[in-house]
Amino acid sequence: MRSWPAPDLVRLPGDGVPLRVHDTASGGIRPLDTGPAARMYVCGITPYDAAHMGHIFTYLTFDLVGRVLRDAGHRVDYVQNVTDVDDPLLERARQNGEDWRELAEREIQIFREDMAALRILPPRAYVGVVESVQLIADFVDRIRASGATYELEGDIYFSVADAAKFGEVSGLSRNQMAELFPERGGDPERPGKKDPLDWLLWRAERPGEPAWETVLGRGRPGWHVECSAISLNELGMGFDLNGGGDDLAFPHHEMGAAEARCATATGPHARIYMHVGMVGLDGEKMSKSRGNLVFASALRERGVDPMAVRLAMLPHHYRTAWQWSEELLQEASRRLARWRAAAELSTGPDAAPVLERVRAALADDLDTAGAVSALDDWVERASAGEGGDSAAPALVRDIADTLLGVRL
Repeated sequence: MRSWPAPDLVRLPGDGVPLRVHDTASGGIRPLDTGPAARMYVCGITPYDAAHMGHIFTYLTFDLVGRVLRDAGHRVDYVQNVTDVDDPLLERARQNGEDWRELAEREIQIFREDMAALRILPPRAYVGVVESVQLIADFVDRIRASGATYELEGDIYFSVADAAKFGEVSGLSRNQMAELFPERGGDPERPGKKDPLDWLLWRAERPGEPAWETVLGRGRPGWHVECSAISLNELGMGFDLNGGGDDLAFPHHEMGAAEARCATATGPHARIYMHVGMVGLDGEKMSKSRGNLVFASALRERGVDPMAVRLAMLPHHYRTAWQWSEELLQEASRRLARWRAAAELSTGPDAAPVLERVRAALADDLDTAGAVSALDDWVERASAGEGGDSAAPALVRDIADTLLGVRL
């Protein structure tokens, strides 16, 4: 599946700073010590509706990770999936009275346009489930050969009793898992399951649903197994960073990690698990089920500058839940205007300290508020007429663009 165009990145002077991020599995801040190439997998969208600001905040976060790593001299091998066949997509297509494939392609294209407009760096591999069905089926077959699965009315389930180190990603107790599982796509009450936490690997063909002929028979993949299969195929076991929203730590990343361990008899699946806090609106989590959504595509249609959208998000730390508002967007638009006006001045204060501050802030678990503050300080001084460095405005433009993704 094709991705979206990559924005140009200017190489900044000096050396970037090694990145430290919060690892959900260990509960602490850890260096993302990747070597020359950083292998990163981020879970993608299920394209039954446009991308809302919660999605955008997640992809902005990992865009910043990629920018910091590149600035520090790493090559970034970034993979993202797209769940282009799944129950929510099929249900929405039936409601709309349209073909599920047409719905998926339309929403994927809107997502590509959102990402390009917001200057999100594209993955090296943007991989759909439909194009990966045979790969995923073969992966499930490997798990089945280990003896960790059982069949229920033709469906294939992973037995949680055979899940090595289950809980290593989320750190949740069994009671906590049991509470969350039905809220996040699980089927704990299905009759015939050996354990309520057992999860679906392969869904046998149902009348009127898409299915493919595979080594497992006709059917389609379950949710969690798609990402474990695609990530291992593209990046190998023990890749550097697995990311997504914090609602993916359990069950999605927990169960994917167990599948990968089972299929390879090694571990861990990823060295660091990094999760992003939820974005809310009017005091509630922004989600499709609640219908309280602000779409990036709708903001673009209104004529909102995508750089203002990006700047509205940057002051918020990725691990902290926050609320979107029109006031935030208006303030970001004013900040963008101030930054652009200062960046067009003929001279300004020395910008080398700004680069140092921004690099240090972002390397410290993506302290984006600190990075924005560093640019705010320079803009205030430059606007007041301080300094006489003719190269400073251009360097500030490059800092904002290369590290924060904001084109001035």
